[in-house]
Amino acid sequence: MFHNNCLLRVSSSLRAARCLMPNRHAAPKTVTCSHRCMSTFHKKDTGHRDANFGGPGYRTNKVFSSRSYSTSEAKLNCWNCKQLLDRTPSFFCDSCKAIQPPEEGASYFRILDCDYTFTLDTHKLQKRYLQLQRTLHPDNFSQKSVKEQEYSESQSALVSKAYKTLLKPLSRGLYMLELEGMHLKEGTDSVAESHFLMELMEINEALEEAQTPEEVNKIGQDTKGKLADLTELIDAALHEGKLDTAKELLTQMKYYASIEEKVKAKLSDFM
Repeated sequence: MFHNNCLLRVSSSLRAARCLMPNRHAAPKTVTCSHRCMSTFHKKDTGHRDANFGGPGYRTNKVFSSRSYSTSEAKLNCWNCKQLLDRTPSFFCDSCKAIQPPEEGASYFRILDCDYTFTLDTHKLQKRYLQLQRTLHPDNFSQKSVKEQEYSESQSALVSKAYKTLLKPLSRGLYMLELEGMHLKEGTDSVAESHFLMELMEINEALEEAQTPEEVNKIGQDTKGKLADLTELIDAALHEGKLDTAKELLTQMKYYASIEEKVKAKLSDFM
């Protein structure tokens, strides 16, 4: 009864948060990006790698800073043959095929050529990651120059970091906030969240007291449900440009993700 009451209160909180969210299907607002993104966020991708860093379907009530999606507006040249690089980021030169150094400040979404959206296609993400790692892996450059070997190691490490960050909703959402200059730091939970933290403490206590795999699985399933609800709410908040709301919801997701890991550890104890 103790655990069930706790989950009912948390579920009610999530439903209340959903009711407060604006209508996602309202007519989208037109926004202005840097001059490398001259379309609205809901415009379809035209096929160019740098066309999707505005994020199809995303809109906001403020102008997005160029740091979120691109770095310098200057064209880059191949370090080896000096030819102009047609794409950004460029992993290889189209002319001489030499591997290129990582582009400073390129967002992880652009590196992995995926839409700037919280609910991105993780299957597409994984496919692109594996494709890049096959071509960038240092083993492929063991007979190349020292510079090319260094670039290979740097690019491969960057792609791995980008993939790990974008793969899970929590790290993906936190990264999207960081792109907009917002950071979720440890120990910064507001006093207004004290009731929520108390509810989480009760769930943790129920998990510690669970005596059977069935009890632990029940807590795990409930937690997955809460994470699914939060994913929907965070996506809606980001669509509406409600960054403060998204930050608060990601704080909740952080705690539920921690409980999910504890559930996995608890289940392993029964094996």
